[in-house]
Amino acid sequence: MLFRDWKKKSIGTEISKTLLWEYDLSDFDWDDMRVLVMQRVIERGRPNDFYAAISKYGGIGNVRRIIREIPVLSPRDMNFVCTFFNLKQEDLKCYTRKQLREKLLNS
Repeated sequence: MLFRDWKKKSIGTEISKTLLWEYDLSDFDWDDMRVLVMQRVIERGRPNDFYAAISKYGGIGNVRRIIREIPVLSPRDMNFVCTFFNLKQEDLKCYTRKQLREKLLNS
């Protein structure tokens, strides 16, 4: 697993402020916005952003739970998170939403 050494590599890291450029981070609720934060890290983050997010949200298990809640990801990003966080596409909200949308459009 790519992030197995996250505890060591996350020391001193922070999520890049440029990922959340449109928000005032001095008054930002990192817990309430966890799904958005993880979506931005997945879509545009660098390795240090991943390590910082894993540390901020309490480990790989918690990050997996957050990833499952993300409403929209590209197929490429879905494949990435499934591979590196050992998830199944069927467990992702973004995948089930996409399937429902396609089913609705094709009916």
